[in-house]
Amino acid sequence: MIKANGEPKFMALYEALASEVRWRIMGLIADTEMNVKEIAAKLELSPSIVTLHIRKLEEAGLVGSRRVRQNGGTHKMCYLKQKSVEIELPVASPTARIREQTISVGHYTSFEVHPTCGLGTREMEIGVWDDPRYFLDPERVNAAILWFGRGYVEYKTPNYLLPDQTPESIEISMEIASEAPGLSDHWPSDIRFTFNGVSLGSWTSPADFGRAARGRYTPEWWHRNVNQYGLLKTIRIDTSGTFIGEEWMSDVTVADIKLREQFWTLRYAVDENSVNVGGLTLYGAGFGNHDQDIIIRVYLSQSNQSHINF
Repeated sequence: MIKANGEPKFMALYEALASEVRWRIMGLIADTEMNVKEIAAKLELSPSIVTLHIRKLEEAGLVGSRRVRQNGGTHKMCYLKQKSVEIELPVASPTARIREQTISVGHYTSFEVHPTCGLGTREMEIGVWDDPRYFLDPERVNAAILWFGRGYVEYKTPNYLLPDQTPESIEISMEIASEAPGLSDHWPSDIRFTFNGVSLGSWTSPADFGRAARGRYTPEWWHRNVNQYGLLKTIRIDTSGTFIGEEWMSDVTVADIKLREQFWTLRYAVDENSVNVGGLTLYGAGFGNHDQDIIIRVYLSQSNQSHINF
């Protein structure tokens, strides 16, 4: 899902949606991949016109494509990348005081992982499972799921706070689970969270879920006997400590986590000396039971009068 607002970077999205032909194209490729010639034949348009429409949809992030060998030739196969678009309209609210940013699961900046491990996009597996080298594959930036038996992945994101903004608390939300060889309803794993080099504490994931049902958003092509979905967990760091859900996790407060750093660094780790070394799975948008990536929300003090999503 794309979450859009009035920022200039979303103007291409709104332009792409303002066309009946492009809506018809998205309808054709919603369930099955098609090449330009096939789309043109269905719509009774020239391939060159369809190519221009596809380009606008790709620039808006609504449509993706891949090249495949078929019938002795190479074809550009087009598919619908998004299920929905959420548009936030301007709100005149003097008390709004939230800054929110999203990090895709595949946009990690550092890692050290050990098998079992792997990653995949919404459309395909990336490389070979249980080979950590593929965590540096160029396609990994499109990953919507990743898992490893022990080790860590680390994300770095810009600090967008303005000098006069004072944070009261911060929340980190993600869909997360253990990583068993296959699936297991009882597979505890001690997962440690670190923010800007400060350990927030650990939480024990109970299982690698999916034996009873597939993930609500997990693609149909995904293997039935591996990672299906996790739990939506929110870490909150405020003036009284750090909590995961309603559970206390540590005495680390919002004043301890260096929010004035130029960049923020978030790490998920399963340490080899933990009591329960049961791995970690991170689910992004398009996988699991919650159609979201990693979300960071900063709550500003009442004196700060801005509400910005990006």
